[in-house]
Amino acid sequence: MPRYFGIDWAPLNIPLERRLQTLGALHFFAITLFTPVIVLILPIYMITTYLWPLILIYCIWAYYDWDSPKRGAYRSKWFQSQRIHDYYAKYFPVKMHTTSELDSNENYLIGYHPHGIISMAAFINFSTNGTGILQIFPKIQFHLCTLVGQFWSPWRREWGLLHGMIDCSRESIKYVLEDKSKGKAVVLVVGGAEEALDAHPGHHILTLKKRKGFIKIALQTGAQLVPCYSFGENDIFNQADNPKGSTIRHFQTAMKKIMGFSPPAFHGRGVFNYTFGLLPFRKPINTVLGAPIRVIKTEHPTDEQIEELHKEYMTKLRELFDGNKTKFGVSNTTQLVMN
Repeated sequence: MPRYFGIDWAPLNIPLERRLQTLGALHFFAITLFTPVIVLILPIYMITTYLWPLILIYCIWAYYDWDSPKRGAYRSKWFQSQRIHDYYAKYFPVKMHTTSELDSNENYLIGYHPHGIISMAAFINFSTNGTGILQIFPKIQFHLCTLVGQFWSPWRREWGLLHGMIDCSRESIKYVLEDKSKGKAVVLVVGGAEEALDAHPGHHILTLKKRKGFIKIALQTGAQLVPCYSFGENDIFNQADNPKGSTIRHFQTAMKKIMGFSPPAFHGRGVFNYTFGLLPFRKPINTVLGAPIRVIKTEHPTDEQIEELHKEYMTKLRELFDGNKTKFGVSNTTQLVMN
């Protein structure tokens, strides 16, 4: 690995397979980070040319299709099975480990932890077939929740819907979980934007103690709760030191209240160097899907019922973490912190 000017540069003789894996990472970031900027600028140009009818056509389509993020999306196995997703999964690599079967006669609410900077493995595992989810659970339809604002960008909106992604509103989650045909699974990154600010390599800090809304939804719909933990999710980016009480943390918290998401100050690697950039570091992520927690449908759950199920969920999640941490490079003395 050549090093010049304090930067570790990628060698020229990289195997084709690794180059394709990097292309998979570039594909994801091009769509999630750069596409929204392009689709905000491009229409300004198009409206002054003969292409302006395309804008009108898309506006009509968007009006017709506006509720799809709240109505289960339109998941396409063909889109989920594109080869580019295989390359992206192998870039880290990301691997899925299951501990139990999922009965297709039930619906499931999967709590994904930790959030990490961008919840990378959540997308790879549940919105694509990069780790073989379509073969592991062929009778289960997975829907990954994301911010409502993710569906405001033309084209990227449809890209997400074709991968089965839905918005994270209560209405959207309940629509899927109340489907009487069963075999549906909603994947919710419970810690959200606040937890992303604690995503530092080697740290296992969750924002969970006060997150009980998903517990209430599980009770109201009768969906079985499933804890899920990705070892390595916090290791693929370096984030600026931002302890609670620091100036940068106050700024991030304030921005989260304004924009609905926190802007983490982070960096990864680049395409041609290993020192800085927006691409994640090549570090393994091992996602462990726990066993379902039995939930009895209760349309009007009491605070006591919610609290009891929440405690059981946290207990099962901790057991999942402790039972698997040493398998994936976490020391036996490391504890899962739940704030």
